[in-house]
Amino acid sequence: MTLTPTTSVAQFAIGDEATARIAVDRLNESFDDGAAAVTAFEGAYGRWAISLHFADPPDQAMVRELVALAAGDDAAAAVAFETVAPQDWVKSSLDALAPVRAGRFVVHGQHDRDRVQPNQLGIEIEAALAFGTGHHGTTRGCLLLLDEVLHAYLPRRILDLGAGTGVLAIAAAKALRCRVLASDIDPQAVAVCRENARLNGVGNLVESVCAIGFGAPAFAARAPFDLVLANILANPLRQLAGPMAQHLAPSAMVVLSGLLPPQAQGVIAAYRARGLVLVRHQIVEGWSSLLLQRR
Repeated sequence: MTLTPTTSVAQFAIGDEATARIAVDRLNESFDDGAAAVTAFEGAYGRWAISLHFADPPDQAMVRELVALAAGDDAAAAVAFETVAPQDWVKSSLDALAPVRAGRFVVHGQHDRDRVQPNQLGIEIEAALAFGTGHHGTTRGCLLLLDEVLHAYLPRRILDLGAGTGVLAIAAAKALRCRVLASDIDPQAVAVCRENARLNGVGNLVESVCAIGFGAPAFAARAPFDLVLANILANPLRQLAGPMAQHLAPSAMVVLSGLLPPQAQGVIAAYRARGLVLVRHQIVEGWSSLLLQRR
């Protein structure tokens, strides 16, 4: 067992699950360099407790400002700070998480290996800084759409854009037993993706590269893509519509997520202008996931 050093924690409560989920995602975006780990748990009377864990004592005024932007002034005023003694809190958090099932795919930790059935494809992901363990509506939405696509379509050139821990790339590689290109703008995420692919037995199939947009040589070498999986955010997805379309094969399928339902139409319009039509729009846990096809 590896214990964390002494950590600092900022905590506050918020009114309902939907608001808590939005606040957590906004805070994760604010600390996307791994400076904080954000968790949320349901408490008494339907309220949700949100905690931010810091390796080093944070700037409390800055934290309150970010909480105010994410959850409002009342939540910011109620933030309480404390110091936590060394403990393996990452493992404790994961032990409390049930496996995530999405079609044939099951995202799980090491402690749940034996819960994966023979007719399922297990994707084992352990905690690695703040890149996600698959317990999020956007990841589940993408996996559900990927499972749907693979029932009727067998892509051979696959890209996971903004791969993070590599959940989607690993899922595609396991299901198809073919090569998948996974990219992320964060070098640490690239390393985590590479290690997770090895852990899941597809290290020889998933190529993980550090790249912004579509500028890296690996994209030109592997394009045109039959399937692109991009679980990012609404604004980057809109900006990437043009470059992505240039790297797609005819009839290519594209799975997009990381956007709230009100943002979906703007993203759909950006891709429609590049010749992609909407096949399915699904909402999972308050987050939109889109399946589009090039026509």
